[in-house]
Amino acid sequence: MKKYQKIKTAKGSGETLRGVVRIAGKGLGFVEAEGFKEDILIETENLNTALHKDEVAVALLPKPKNQRLSGKVVKVVKRAKHRFVGTLESEKGKFFLVPDDKKMYKDILIRPGKNTKDGLGMKALAVIKRWQDPKKNPEGELVKVIGRKGDNDAEMAGIALEKGFDESFPEAVEREAENLARRAGKITAEELAKRRDFRNTLTFTIDPVDAKDFDDAISFREIPNHRDQIPNYEIGIHIADVSHFVRQKTELDREARKRGFSVYLVDRTIPMLPEALSNNICSLKPNEDRLTFSAVFIINSGGMVKERWFGKTVIHSTKRFTYESAQELLNQGYIGQTYPQSKIGLTYKKELQTLNRLAQKMRERKFKAGAIDFEQDEIRFELDGDGKPVRIYKKERLATHKLVEEYMLLANREVAEFIYKTREKRKSQEPFIYRVHDIPDREKIAELGIFLRALGHALPDSGGKVSSKDLQMLFKQLEGRAEESMIKTATLRSMAKAVYSTRNIGHFGLAFTYYTHFTSPIRRYADLLVHRVLEHHLNGTRIPPHEWQSYEKMARENSEQEIAAAEAERDSKKYKQVEYMRERIGQSFEGVVSGVTEWGMYIEEKETRCEGMVKLRDLGDDFYLLDEKNYCLVGEKTKKRFAIGDSVRFKVAGADLERKTLDYALVQN
Repeated sequence: MKKYQKIKTAKGSGETLRGVVRIAGKGLGFVEAEGFKEDILIETENLNTALHKDEVAVALLPKPKNQRLSGKVVKVVKRAKHRFVGTLESEKGKFFLVPDDKKMYKDILIRPGKNTKDGLGMKALAVIKRWQDPKKNPEGELVKVIGRKGDNDAEMAGIALEKGFDESFPEAVEREAENLARRAGKITAEELAKRRDFRNTLTFTIDPVDAKDFDDAISFREIPNHRDQIPNYEIGIHIADVSHFVRQKTELDREARKRGFSVYLVDRTIPMLPEALSNNICSLKPNEDRLTFSAVFIINSGGMVKERWFGKTVIHSTKRFTYESAQELLNQGYIGQTYPQSKIGLTYKKELQTLNRLAQKMRERKFKAGAIDFEQDEIRFELDGDGKPVRIYKKERLATHKLVEEYMLLANREVAEFIYKTREKRKSQEPFIYRVHDIPDREKIAELGIFLRALGHALPDSGGKVSSKDLQMLFKQLEGRAEESMIKTATLRSMAKAVYSTRNIGHFGLAFTYYTHFTSPIRRYADLLVHRVLEHHLNGTRIPPHEWQSYEKMARENSEQEIAAAEAERDSKKYKQVEYMRERIGQSFEGVVSGVTEWGMYIEEKETRCEGMVKLRDLGDDFYLLDEKNYCLVGEKTKKRFAIGDSVRFKVAGADLERKTLDYALVQN
């Protein structure tokens, strides 16, 4: 699936087309259009108030010989966003917000208000109210003063607000959540009678050490098999029953839909639901009865599903594991202790080992079917009391991470298959939210092939087609090599993004015919929708036809919100990386060349993955030219080469927190 809308139009000047505009840092616009080899260039003076990712109508301009096709925005059809974070400044008695977003090429004129003077020099949030004349500044209104520029809380809150995520909830939403939490209390006998009771089945959670909300738990029970003495296993994947509390057409539901996701910044979580739900009544805390929506499987010793059941349940988790504490049982043969608070008093060791063995079998089968392992090093930050990073390190990928992942994938896949086949059987057109991943685009795979050959690697020559097994083989060859991470990143960028859709086209990356998101309704709105649809099918009820169309709209919204959440998380990491390196200016590090351009080369530090640029003008020993075909810089006199994947030594020359950029300088050996 293309990131930008495809537009069908004949080639010729004076014609109008419709698309999504991208704004480069210098205020130039580009619109992607089907039938054209290059994007249509929109000069700054022809943007006509269009901003990054706005949907626009464009008129093609006459094309001069040997120049690229250009156009002019004749109408902004739909704004991508109206709210901007920046610094509040004044000039000649007027107030302006200078946006942090460098793709926003105009300062915003702020109407004077009671907080305007107090906010001068501060980080603030403003909303554009009016902008019709491209020669003038957009007119806006101050929404809130966030805090002092450079202050950790203000900077992190600003990153989130820039992408549309607010740490605070509207008063009506908080009140509704608190009322629900008060009323939840003890689960009534009437509610228990509607549910399958798992409270006497061994159940536990495995989560990160700093997790506050626990939205999934695993139950385990061995089932004797007297025929061949090889037992089967009942394994339950129990998910917080958020749909029981968050009902349609409530303030809570409207706010959850608006947010779409919880956002995980370096130093904080901005939840989709208020803490009264996410950290309390919906969180599967140990030693408390909790309402869940479950996928329960009978699995044989080969890791094959023999039976499945979906429905509303009640559980009682007897242990909260961290990934590390669960791993300790697997690694060291640690027998563990019995937990007095547990109703069962089991040690968990045998159960965890069995779950791990079955997960490994499912994982092997998944990769044999063609699933791609895009696993890359993930960085973590150790912060001091003021939120400043004192250490950046690679997160260790444990067997317990993979264990939990496999059971979540199992539940997601089986729910999607159940719904799909149930709809087919009922000949129903009722909607469902699938998680889909399209096959790679031929042109982009061809470009990836060129990139790989320049680095000494190759994909099979198949006319731009690539199979998941081809990528599997490539990644296996790259294991442990310096260029492994950047090639995986380049491959990901060349592929379609996984999105939410009401149309099932399968999931290329996972090699699944059916897939959805069922397992995280506390932090993803799409999962909440899936729970509601699944409940309809289990109860034999129907989704009202007047609601059908809204599901496709919600799928698109969730896909867009996912991108915004990922960008906020990425920006917070980049900010902390720059902040970390700012304290190390002049120090030397080992790095890998991660990119080359006409103006310099990017280098990524090997341990912290902090990326910075060495500008061409700072490579003083020669005049370097970009060799685009071979992805390298070549010295005009010395013929010295710097190619992607090369190991280099560098020192930190500068750090710009405002732009989130690092300047590096090569250290000559």
